[in-house]
Amino acid sequence: MTPDVKTEIISQAKDFSMFGLFFQADPIVKFVMILLIFLSIWCWAIIINKSLLFKRERKYQSEFEELFWSGVDLQNLYDDIKHNCNNSFAKIFVTGMSEFLKNYNLSNGRKIEGVTSRLQNVVHVTIGKEIEHYENNMIVLASIGSIAPFIGLFGTVWGIMNSFQSIALSNNTSLAVVAPGIAEALFATALGLLAAIPAVAAYNKYSADIEKINNKLDFFATEFCLILNRKIEKN
Repeated sequence: MTPDVKTEIISQAKDFSMFGLFFQADPIVKFVMILLIFLSIWCWAIIINKSLLFKRERKYQSEFEELFWSGVDLQNLYDDIKHNCNNSFAKIFVTGMSEFLKNYNLSNGRKIEGVTSRLQNVVHVTIGKEIEHYENNMIVLASIGSIAPFIGLFGTVWGIMNSFQSIALSNNTSLAVVAPGIAEALFATALGLLAAIPAVAAYNKYSADIEKINNKLDFFATEFCLILNRKIEKN
């Protein structure tokens, strides 16, 4: 059999589809591919979860802000929502009002020292907890975005090493011998980028969203504490 015929047979025997490249890959490269697919699925699960979280939070926050700034009595609002805090603004409001009512007797106007500082402390602790909730799994997105390309690169290097070994064993430098191993190697790189690019994009977007939420919560907390302080000073 001539070398050209052998080359043609090898070329026809190889499946260059995604599934073909996976099943024909070296065990190490196959493990890398499985790991990258898992990281990609994990990344998209976080992205979908956070998208739904931010969408829900924006809806409830808008509704609460509209109600809060409408001039409704704070005591009545507190009684209505204290057992149903469905957004960060409501949690800050309920926490602040609880501390206010606990430390200041509205019925006789008697002041208790340190109410203002305690109000500010509990409100900012609540903000910290809410931001921590929003930042949940952000480190996972950052990690996937940074390490996935290197994991894919490792699979690529390993696959190319196997290609060179195939060349050495077959004494044939034709493209039909080299191409399958290189294709498997590059497929690992593609999977790494497929996992990393959405992770980096989502991390940047959600980091900006969290920063905006943090600023809005700080502004609301400051205004809310000023309102409560004015109530204290009137009595």
